[in-house]
Order: sequence, then structure tokens, then C-alpha cells
Amino acid sequence: MAMSGLPVERLRIYLRQLPPGARALLITELERAVMRGDEIPGGEALLDEVRSAARESESSVPRAADPARLFFRALDPFLIDDDPAHKHLGRIARKALDPIWAWICRDLAPAEANIFRDEAGRALIAGDDAACERLSADLQDCVAAKIQAALTAAKIDDRARRRMIGQIGTPKAIEDARDLLIILNARDAIATIEGRLPEHIRNLADVPLDAVKAAVDLSIVSRHELLPYALVLVMGHLAAPWQVVRLAVKSAESDDATRIAASPYAIAVTMVLADIERMVIALKSHLKRGATGDAALLIKSIHDAARGLRTELDLSGDQPWARQLAAVRSDVADLLKTEVESVSGRVRRLLRPRPAAEIARKSVLDAGDVAETEALIELAGTCRHYASELAISEMTLRTFSELQRYLDTGTRTLLDGLRQAGESDGLFRQSQVDAAVRFCAKVFGEDYAALLAKAAEVAANAASERQAAPRPDSPPAPVAEARRA
Repeated sequence: MAMSGLPVERLRIYLRQLPPGARALLITELERAVMRGDEIPGGEALLDEVRSAARESESSVPRAADPARLFFRALDPFLIDDDPAHKHLGRIARKALDPIWAWICRDLAPAEANIFRDEAGRALIAGDDAACERLSADLQDCVAAKIQAALTAAKIDDRARRRMIGQIGTPKAIEDARDLLIILNARDAIATIEGRLPEHIRNLADVPLDAVKAAVDLSIVSRHELLPYALVLVMGHLAAPWQVVRLAVKSAESDDATRIAASPYAIAVTMVLADIERMVIALKSHLKRGATGDAALLIKSIHDAARGLRTELDLSGDQPWARQLAAVRSDVADLLKTEVESVSGRVRRLLRPRPAAEIARKSVLDAGDVAETEALIELAGTCRHYASELAISEMTLRTFSELQRYLDTGTRTLLDGLRQAGESDGLFRQSQVDAAVRFCAKVFGEDYAALLAKAAEVAANAASERQAAPRPDSPPAPVAEARRA
């Protein structure tokens, strides 16, 4: 397949080489052209490729407003980047929005959606915010009424239920429709909750805890089904989202898991556990593609949330939440085991002393291998900090002890090799010592690495001086020159 004569693979390579700012500008301009109805080379296929390039580079994907996103704006606090098959309380998977919008436009409210797309598109291009809000609210009210009718029919008619599931097309179609219905019907209540919450809550305790509990209680007093959505809003304002479990503890007036499980706020614990499980899935993805920096951040978040649950709740005994948390910790340990235990082997492979005969002339260590190993050492260090909570203490202690012993003794051999290096193997031995300096900075600290770097400089200078000195069996330079003459 090609677009305007340009092979797709070449286009993909080009887009991934663009600076993030240039990609963002390109996405914005293409989306505006689509809204205006302009012809663009490649059409939606080109736009999809640009968005894909931005996602793969992990840069944010700016999205110019279009009618569908205008309609779904009320869902923004409740969207989650996860597989639509993994249903979360009070949330809708971002990937489910396109199928839901297609269902609305094709089956649920085709006439109303068609009018909305035309009028909202013109209002967006004109920058008429008031018209956008009015048109969006009208369609949201219409869609909510039609979803209510569809869900009622599906409840009493299995054939209607199957048809609805097939039309929506998401793995959790009925649940997604219910979430959309509740959020659309509760737009005003959701705005009220948002208005009562502090902008940023560093620590949900004491006065902030009382204020948040009062705001949530007041908002859900007549609409209990809003509780999970209210808790999602609260989590969005927390520096540490796991602290939402403190609402459950306060509601039950106890940290006993059994008493909390019997209270309405029990879903707060369920939601935090679901968030931890989602982070574990993301951790697996990051480790698979070698994104150790992102993995380290997730390890900290998982650790903090797991420790928070164990601190705030009494999870002793054979309790379902205790078993769920234990399973999560076991999954994390299994994920990290291979990564951490591979570090020592990778360091040994790179820093192994080699005889000159094994070293290709003017060769050096592969920079990518060195960078990956350095990142893995840093990941192992992160695991070491959070080992006890994640059930990996023995593994990380053993790995770091092996690294410390090997680097402490192995660097001396590397320095001796660099000091005695010749012209053909000097670059390789220098690259080994440079790698050792980077690794030692992660294991022993920057001061140790600085001393090693200084020793390496002295060894390299000694090798240079030795190579520059005339050999004992060579005639003095003036004699050699006279012989050549």
C-alpha cells in the first residue's frame, strides 16, 4: 500500500524522525483540514500514521477538538488508558470511545448525531464556544435518554441485549453504556463535586480528609451510583491516589478489612487494588520494550500503593483483599526476577578481561549494550530500595553483592590492561574502563566513579607514554633517519 506514491514504511520512518513539536503541529493542521472537509493526501490514513508515530515516541498526542471529542469531554476525568476488556469501576477505556461514537452515530441516534457533527464542526472552526457547549449538551441529553431506553429493553429482552452488545462492539459493551449513561445524566453533580475538591491534595488526612468526605457524602446522598465516579474525581486530585482508601477507613471508623468491606466506601479499596494491577501490566510492557526509566517510576508507584494499603488497613488473616495484594506482589517479583538477575551476567560479559588476540583492531564496546546494562543496574538499584514491600529482598541483595564484588576487583584488572594496552587494543580497553566507571557510579556512587575515572586517566597516559617511547632494540631516531637517507 502507498499514499501519494510514497511507501508506507518510508513514511513511518520519516514521521518517527520528526521532532515532537513538528509532529504536534502536523497533527493539529491535519485534523483542522479534516474538519473543514479539505482534501489531504492520504486522508485519515496519513493522520493515523502521524498519531501512531507520536504514541510510539511517547510524546503527548495533541488533538484538535472535533465533534466527537466535544461530545465526550464530560468523560475526560474518567478515561483510562487500558485494554477495554479490563473494566474499572467508574472508568471507561479511552479505546472504547471510537466504537461507542460509531454506535451512537450509526444505531442509537443517527439523525441527531449527523446534525450535531455538521453544526458543531462549524462552531468549532468559528471558535464559538457557547454554541459548542449548547450543541454538546443537547446531544448528551438525547443520547442519555436513548441509552436508558436501550438498557431497559436489553434487561427484559435477551435478543435486544445481544443486539446492543454487537452494535457497540466493545468487550464490556453493557457496562460501558451504563457508565456513559450515569456520567451524562450526572454532569451537574460531577461539576459540583469537582468544585468542592481542593485543587491538589498532597496528604489526604485531618482537615482535607474531612472536607473531601463531606463533599463526596453531600453529592451522593440521593444518587448512590455516583460514588465510584466521585472517588475517581478524588483520586485525580491526590498526589498519591492510593490515599483514597482513607475515606473507607473513616467511613467504617475502623481499619479492620472486614468492617470496611461491609461499608459503602469499600469500593475505594477495590479501585486502588485495580489501579495497582493496571500498573503491574504497564510495568510488564515497559520491561518488555526496555523502557527501564518508566519501569523504575512504576515500581515506586506500585511500592507506595502496596505499602499504603498494608499500612492503612488491617489485612491480617485470610481476607480477599489480602490475597489479592499478595498475588500482586508475587506478580511483581516474577516480573523483576529475570531483569535483576541478568544484571551480573551482562556486566561480566562486557567487562571480562580479554587477551589482545581476541580484540579486533580499533574496536570498542557496543554503546547500546553499555547503555542498556547501565539502565538495568539503575533498575536493580530501584528494586533494592523497594525490595521488602515487593517481596524481592533476597534477590536484589544477592545481585548487588555480586555486582559490588565483581566491580571492586574487576576494575583493577581493567586498569592494568589499559596501562599495558597497545595501539591495536587500546580503544577497546579504554571503552571497558569507561563502561566500568558508569556502572560503578550506579553501584557505589559518583565519588567512587570519579576516583576510578582519574585512575583510568593515569593508566591511559602511562600507556600513551609507553607507546611513544622508542623501543630498546630500535636505533636512536637520528640514526634511523640517516639510514633511510
